[in-house]
Amino acid sequence: MKPEDFASLRVDGARLMNDIHSTSEWGKGERWGDAETEVGMSRLSLSDTDKQARDWFHETTTALGCKVHVDAMGNQFAVRPGLDNEAPPTYAGSHLDTQPTGGRYDGILGVTAAVEMLRVLNDNWVETAYPVGVVNWTNEEGARFPMSMTASGVWSGDIPLEKAHNLKSVIPANDTATMRTELERIGYLGDVPCSWEATRMAAHFELHIEQGPILEAENRRVGVVQGVQSYKWFTVTVRGRDAHTGATSFQHRADALLTASKMILASHKVATQHGALASTGILNLKPGSTNTVPGFVQFSLDIRAPENETVEATEAACKSAFSALAAGQDVMDIQTGCAPSSRQCTVDWRTDFVSPATHFHDDCISCVQAAAQDLCGSSGGEADAEVKGRDIGSWGKLMTSGAGHDTVYANKRCPASMIFVPCRDGVSHNPSEYSSPEQCADGANVLLGAVVRYDRLRGERGRERGS
Repeated sequence: MKPEDFASLRVDGARLMNDIHSTSEWGKGERWGDAETEVGMSRLSLSDTDKQARDWFHETTTALGCKVHVDAMGNQFAVRPGLDNEAPPTYAGSHLDTQPTGGRYDGILGVTAAVEMLRVLNDNWVETAYPVGVVNWTNEEGARFPMSMTASGVWSGDIPLEKAHNLKSVIPANDTATMRTELERIGYLGDVPCSWEATRMAAHFELHIEQGPILEAENRRVGVVQGVQSYKWFTVTVRGRDAHTGATSFQHRADALLTASKMILASHKVATQHGALASTGILNLKPGSTNTVPGFVQFSLDIRAPENETVEATEAACKSAFSALAAGQDVMDIQTGCAPSSRQCTVDWRTDFVSPATHFHDDCISCVQAAAQDLCGSSGGEADAEVKGRDIGSWGKLMTSGAGHDTVYANKRCPASMIFVPCRDGVSHNPSEYSSPEQCADGANVLLGAVVRYDRLRGERGRERGS
């Protein structure tokens, strides 16, 4: 094909959907509808069904002429040769593991669309200037081994290999397996070091369902992702005193659960004031008896915002409010209507995870936007306008991701960006998550176009340096 014809490349939507649904036979989860494919996923990282999906990835990409290698975290890298194979590949990819009660689009769409990209390049005899690769990252979800984006974090140098290898499985409960033992068991403990030096990337593109309601609500086809918001995870421990529910008056209680509930409400109010998000997804208490006032509560707190400074301010305000509530003081009228108590609780914080705000590379964002405009038309936006701070047209939206993705870590070592497509009702991490075949094809076409455009950009700059 001539370079000017590359913009007309299109994926085979039926073939893409066949890959999504056929690979989703491995690790089927809860049924949510009557149709054959209306079944969720439960393909936990490094499980037997994950091995089946990995085997498919290896066999399929090898058959497409790729050289495939596996690193020490089980990350799979499939590389299609280009004209200059001394240079690092431009990669596309995502992950094939799912939540225990997940769907068949989160992560899976990104990998299968990248494989479809390889097929289209082969079908059209496209010679890229540089190699093009597809990556399947290990344990992005962090469901079975409780650290999200584990293997991409090791690749980027942010997570030590030993720490990742020693992560213990939490599903099922009391499992003794670690990431290393499971990598060995399923045959995916690779001999290539897991590092950005050993497996170089020129760029990383990732297609993903939005996992939120904005694109659908605004009737937009594509999200051009500029970055990922900042977030921190905490464990908050509240200690009071166990007491009999019938023999201890409100005035004489140090009720850890009541205090914790006020803290959770306070976190919501504080986050609202700061334009942030604060959420609690885990709560444990002791002793867990109907007629005993709990003396111990531990809960998770997830704080997110587009900018690091907003997360820091929300954290500081929550800490101040929690300390006051533990001491029995009123904060934001939360104590209104509650009986006063002469006994106090204590509160302690532990920081579990910190992910600073990520800003993707302008070159990659521009390639995504241009590819989307080729597909959808450029009405309402100018193709040559600056990447940031303007309307890009009714077809799409510049976005900041609310969720973490492997591209966050990839972006630390190479230029990167992401593509979002709508998902019904914004639902994800749920068996019923759904993007239509047309929406999946839209995203795959933009991914294809962005990678080809980035390869052309690299070629043009290489020729300029050589002239």
